[in-house]
Amino acid sequence: MSDEIKHECGIAMIRLRKPLSYYIEKYGSPTYAMNKLYLLMEKQHNRGQDGVGVANIKLNVPPGVRYISRYRSVDQQPIAHIFKKVSKKYKKAMKEGGDLFYDAKWLQQNCAFTGEVWLGHLRYGTHGENSIESTHPFLRQNNWRNRNLVMAGNFNMTNNDELFDKLVSLGQHPKERVDTITVMEKIGHFIDEEVEKQFTEYKKLGESNTKISELISDTLDLQRVLRRACKDFDGGYVMAGMIGSGASFVARDPAGIRPAYYYADDEVVVVASEKPAIKTAFNIDYSQIKSIERGHALIMNRDGSYEEKPYIEQLPKRSCSFERIYFSRGSDPNIYQERKNLGKYVVPQILKSINFDLKNTVFSYIPNTAETSFLGMMEGIEDYLVRQRKEVILDHKPHLDSLDDILSFKPRIEKLVIKDAKLRTFITDDEHRDELVAHVYDTTYEVIRKGVDTVVVIDDSIVRGTTLEKSILRMLDRLGPKKIVIVSSAPQIRFPDCYGIDMSKMKDFIAFRAALALLKEQGKEYVLEQVYDQCMAAKDDPDAPNFVKGIYDSFSYNEVSNKISDIVRPDDIKAEVEVVYQTVDNLHRACPQDNGDWYFTGEYPTRGGNRVVNRSFINFMEGKLVRAY
Repeated sequence: MSDEIKHECGIAMIRLRKPLSYYIEKYGSPTYAMNKLYLLMEKQHNRGQDGVGVANIKLNVPPGVRYISRYRSVDQQPIAHIFKKVSKKYKKAMKEGGDLFYDAKWLQQNCAFTGEVWLGHLRYGTHGENSIESTHPFLRQNNWRNRNLVMAGNFNMTNNDELFDKLVSLGQHPKERVDTITVMEKIGHFIDEEVEKQFTEYKKLGESNTKISELISDTLDLQRVLRRACKDFDGGYVMAGMIGSGASFVARDPAGIRPAYYYADDEVVVVASEKPAIKTAFNIDYSQIKSIERGHALIMNRDGSYEEKPYIEQLPKRSCSFERIYFSRGSDPNIYQERKNLGKYVVPQILKSINFDLKNTVFSYIPNTAETSFLGMMEGIEDYLVRQRKEVILDHKPHLDSLDDILSFKPRIEKLVIKDAKLRTFITDDEHRDELVAHVYDTTYEVIRKGVDTVVVIDDSIVRGTTLEKSILRMLDRLGPKKIVIVSSAPQIRFPDCYGIDMSKMKDFIAFRAALALLKEQGKEYVLEQVYDQCMAAKDDPDAPNFVKGIYDSFSYNEVSNKISDIVRPDDIKAEVEVVYQTVDNLHRACPQDNGDWYFTGEYPTRGGNRVVNRSFINFMEGKLVRAY
């Protein structure tokens, strides 16, 4: 992807369903869970490299022994940094304990990170500073074991201010407004209430305080807690939590916006944000991996039993299609095929843009994630050639080329875009910094026939268009092509995301800039004021629609694409430039199970999404360079 964007975080959870001694005996080491969690996180490193955290809870240790362990890191290689620190704990215990290192009871009383419940998190800093304080998992501590809560998640709430006010109305005094803290404190509040409720009931039965604590550990109703705590949440989320007693949960939002998968057998319950991580770590078939149902929580009890339970009313399924286009690892077989289809389905538009002149066209892609859609694009070109040959041979359609030429023709493929190591500079003036940015990518010279060939290059998506303008188009123009066609396997990104992707400001989108330019050219700038007035009038209306759609109503899809082509084309290049976008219909055709498309269509899955897009437009009109949620 040429316009790199930060996005959804990743989670990894492991619940050992048997005592630690079982794994020591079977696998010859107490590090079984640690090793598996490392694999789960390493295979999801694409989901977050700004910060990493790991937490662990021991189930059956006596009072006076620390039972919650947590490490967080914002190191340059945070996954390796975290697990190196955890490994040091084990090495120290082995050195001090000798043979006792393989005694589960001794190990859990003398070594951190030897518990049965593990939670890992990978973070991209889409909002706020990249610091230890903003790195998950978060910890809500209490001297009562059942009131401890460790939380990590892949989420963004659109109504965080409202949730903050709810906490204040409950009598709390939150120290921060960030949604992670707000969510944790709200769930923590209802855990406290549930514990108090059960304590009172058991006390009436004459049980001792010590006995009551054990009883609550076994009977804490996490489904009820989540039902009460999450009813006001508006956003896209997967929230993972561990209670101090060892019970745990992973809750998915009611529209299924954010992904969550799990696998369970007699030994473990495993949860991750992506299927390939589970597949690789546990060497299982994809068919054994299940998706957590939207509006449900996978609840793992202290005794190791587990069950998916509903906790909030479901909304229509709107799973994020950007997971399929770009974010998730392409080694998932379904995602791999969907990305190939995205490349294949845009071929008719490509053929039109090159005037069907395949002889004088060279095909390539933006590394690295667009490679799969490139394969699909070339399959589509090959399918077109097969149809053409059939028409000539079977239907006797007239043709100019010889039959030998028709049968032997192969489309030309070259590696034209090469991504160099990330350039870093302390130069602050725009002129010289842009000069360096232009060399982030390099090319292969002397493979294009100057003034004759058209170059077609496919990318996952085009968000801002900055890298195209400042780097890729200038670089390709140096090859001397007659025309450059940039293909986006995703549709035009027109609206901000508010569920975890770093696409929150209207002015950043090249499609929005194109619409503004068209409004100006056609003397329709009054539309901006009309939409602004609508947004302002409905600012406090929770049911207001997305008024920003009105910005695009006057223009066809192709008009916006053509204006984007004009905007990204530098004035000093010689080649003609055309930008071709995937259609929304073909996106849904390629990814039929994941139809969340609000950033393309403005059809948000929650009410809060409409509030955010209207507020984002207000911010644009008022010159406020802040995100709208």
